[in-house]
Amino acid sequence: MKYTERIPKWLWGAFFVFTTACETDRPVPYLHQIPSWFPEMDIPQENQLTEARVALGRKLFYEPLLSSDSSVSCGTCHSLDLAFTDGLSISQGVDAALGMRNSPTLANIGYAPRLFHDGGVGGLELQSQSPIFSVSEMNFSIAGFLDRISDDAEYTKMFLEAYGREPDAFGISRSIAAFERTLISSNSRFDQYEYQGDMNALSEQELRGKTLFFSEETECSNCHQPPLFTNFEYENIGLYLNYADSGRARITHLESDKGKFKVPTLRNVELTAPYMHNGSIQTLEEVVEHFNGGGVGHSNQSASVKPLYLTQQQKTDLVAFLKTLTDVSFVQNENFSNPN
Repeated sequence: MKYTERIPKWLWGAFFVFTTACETDRPVPYLHQIPSWFPEMDIPQENQLTEARVALGRKLFYEPLLSSDSSVSCGTCHSLDLAFTDGLSISQGVDAALGMRNSPTLANIGYAPRLFHDGGVGGLELQSQSPIFSVSEMNFSIAGFLDRISDDAEYTKMFLEAYGREPDAFGISRSIAAFERTLISSNSRFDQYEYQGDMNALSEQELRGKTLFFSEETECSNCHQPPLFTNFEYENIGLYLNYADSGRARITHLESDKGKFKVPTLRNVELTAPYMHNGSIQTLEEVVEHFNGGGVGHSNQSASVKPLYLTQQQKTDLVAFLKTLTDVSFVQNENFSNPN
């Protein structure tokens, strides 16, 4: 596979030394396996990836002690085998409390400039605290979690190795972000065909679907641009005339943003049903049917969403192509699994 193990630009020239009473070893950089056809990931200078930071973040990602009743972790709503979604229309938190929206995939989330369906959070370091405090998710607090692990020698050691400091909110938010930046999905059959030179990776039907996907007729790739299969913009796709959830307008308070949600990545889309911000569409066939119909004509609806008049064969071909974006190696990657 044509991967490059990217060490950050600064090349760890500083290789700073943590001078705490317990830890003086130099940090070991995490070798980020990003394929050559992906863009370089923008990682904050103060949270460059190290093995210790990623390991701590992975442990915390699957830590149910972060929730009030110790039953819910980040991994509850973001399950590896479902490409880090949960298979529910609306995600559930402690005591089966319903959240606001469908749980999005975390595949390649390190590239997202803003998080959540409405773009309400501007970075991974900020995002992780939101579900902890949310009454419909973990319904807890950082202080409460820190009390729970105050005598945990393993956690203390891991925080010191990762950030040179005792367990605190700084290390929690940054280490979870570090782990999530390692969730690279790039080895689908589409990648094997398009970027790795395997001309046998796609069937004739899938190739027909590929041609249709990238055609001016459907304009699918206008919003779902490879290699990430999203442009990270916000669009109204004409799902409703009256949206119960105002979407991007909830953040901007602009009428022109009503009903707009972040364009989702289509990578692993076969595994991430149900679809849309509210999980209202159950199958890929229904998703294609929605776009084929051209939406309901909302005033903010994207100009790219218009009647397509696809034949049944074309719709079937398009679904077949979407399934080539499934990355089996991603959902089977033991480095992303629960270490606890």
